[in-house]
Amino acid sequence: MKSTLSTLLFILIGSTLSLAQSKITVDSVFNKYYDATGGKALWDNIKTYSMQRSYRAGTSADYDAEVYVSLPEQAMHKSKIIMKRGFVYAVKGNDGWLKIPLGSGDKVTKYQVNDLGKAEQTSMRAEMYDLLVPFLNYQTRGYVATLVGTETLNGKPVHQVELQSKDVRYNLYFDAGSGLLVREKQLEGGVETVTDYSNYTKSKYGIMYPAAAVETNTKDKKAIKVTTASLAINEAINPEYFKR
Repeated sequence: MKSTLSTLLFILIGSTLSLAQSKITVDSVFNKYYDATGGKALWDNIKTYSMQRSYRAGTSADYDAEVYVSLPEQAMHKSKIIMKRGFVYAVKGNDGWLKIPLGSGDKVTKYQVNDLGKAEQTSMRAEMYDLLVPFLNYQTRGYVATLVGTETLNGKPVHQVELQSKDVRYNLYFDAGSGLLVREKQLEGGVETVTDYSNYTKSKYGIMYPAAAVETNTKDKKAIKVTTASLAINEAINPEYFKR
């Protein structure tokens, strides 16, 4: 009798776990993230954003960045500030350009304007979403998402989702408890970049974002500390940022 009850209990537990696992889908993982960070309604209403960031690896390549994005215009302006000089990378629609500052920094800055390479343009068009979350509007952008499964990361269970387009692949790791994105692996152009996220902070707009991250890639193999000092969403952006 005890053996029969034990067997039935084992089957019941197994069935319950199997049912719970079957309820986990790609969109349930994404929606849990949206819920944990402010709600999908806020995410769906994002039209523009700007952010201030710093990238530090303790080398001469350290820089600050100012980013301005308009999703409806498919436009992005990213200024890499090195020694108080801003190198501007930008895309808008099918166009892309690079502005290189000329002359000394104590005068009005003039730029040499060059076309941005196709590979860099493609990367920036993905980055304008990736800086928020790479799976935002993923279906309309032609991405395919697959639930890989549940595993352990840093001693905690995480749900892994693979997100892929013809140009880039992401492996995304979400904390099974909180729903937050804790690690991202990006494979693009043969280079894999791993980013670990932390210090989720609430923006004025109402969504939460990871204010701290550490990224490493297979090309440079150096840990870069990324700090997002501010994130402003749906606030006015000077249209000059998106002019060539």
